[in-house]
Amino acid sequence: MNDNTLRQNVIFELEFQPSIDAANIGVAVDNGVVTLTGHVSTYAQKATAEKAVLCVKGVKGVAQEI
Repeated sequence: MNDNTLRQNVIFELEFQPSIDAANIGVAVDNGVVTLTGHVSTYAQKATAEKAVLCVKGVKGVAQEI
């Protein structure tokens, strides 16, 4: 899977999470490693975002910059 397709899948997964405002999260992908940027209101939302990303097929790792 290429990085652009993976990025779209990650964004879709984040938008599917009701406790996260995905509009405040930026997503970049480089060779399967997803970098999340932006801000969320709570640590729980940060953890939920990371957990959601790790569930996406093709993700090799997550770099948190939230």
